[in-house]
Formats: sequence, structure tokens, C-alpha cells
Amino acid sequence: MTPQEYIQLKAFARQDGALLSLMWIGALVCYIQGLTYPMLGMAAMIFIFGSPFFAASRLRHFRDYAREGIISFSRSYAYTVLIFFYAGILFAVAVFLYFAFLDHGFLLSKIMETVQSAEGRQMIQMYGMEKDVNDSLKTLSELRPIDYALNMLTLNIITGFILGLPIAAVMQKNVKTLKN
Repeated sequence: MTPQEYIQLKAFARQDGALLSLMWIGALVCYIQGLTYPMLGMAAMIFIFGSPFFAASRLRHFRDYAREGIISFSRSYAYTVLIFFYAGILFAVAVFLYFAFLDHGFLLSKIMETVQSAEGRQMIQMYGMEKDVNDSLKTLSELRPIDYALNMLTLNIITGFILGLPIAAVMQKNVKTLKN
């Protein structure tokens, strides 16, 4: 890969990473609102599970328009990992801003409501998880906004490395097909 091709790869990946981060931010908003309005929780799941397909479609766009229909597995993999990396950075910033300035304990209070409801207590007791749940809630209450952001960044980068393999394998194309 020439330096010019690497610059092109990063530029397209940055743009597509920004688009993917907007998708994830939409999922976060739907998830948070879904704690009050359950149908939005389903929309959050659709956004999350649609992420690999979105990344694959952006890789196909890069392959067909910037690479003239030909892209190797290694370049496809690098592109996908970079998309998730750039999206992860932007999403981590959004998560930090949300927990630092907007949440004010809303998420933790909703989790506590669920755990302390009659059904929640019954399920926790049935599985013998009282101590684990209490420890987890204590840990969640002690997390800082930067902790949430770094956890999301790490998770999204690792996800990019893992999902990059099948996405790159499916989207690679070593021979240009003729169009009529």
C-alpha cells in the first residue's frame, strides 16, 4: 500500500466511522429512553445489531468507488478495524458527555428500580445472586464518566477487531467484474 492509498483509506474510514458513531449514539439515546418507553429499547437493539451490516455496506462503497471494485482481505480488514476505531473514539466522547453532564444518576436509578421491584427481587433470589447484584450495583455507583467512556472505547475497538474478520472475508474482491 502506497502512502497515498493509506491516506485515502484513513480518510474514508474516518468519515464512515463518524457515520457509525452517529448510529451508536442513536442506539444510546434509544436505550436510555427505552428504560421509560420500551419500544425505543427495541430500536436500540436494531441499531446495535445493524452495525456490522452498516460497516460492511460502507466497506463495499469504499471498495467500489475508491478502489475501483478491487480490495484485498488485509485492506478490507484494516478499513473495518479503522471504522470501528474512529467510531469508538467519537462514541466514547458522547458517552463521557452524557454521563458527565446529562445522566445525573438516571441510568443507575432505573436499574435500581428494576432490581428492587417485586419481580426483580424474586428472580435475583431464585438464582441466588443477591450478593453479586449488590456488588455490581455498588461498583456501578462508583464509576466515573471517564470509566464508562473508556469501557465503551475498549469494547468497540475489540468488536472491530473481531467483526473485521468476517466482514473483510465477505467483502474482499480480488478481480474486477465487468459491468454491461
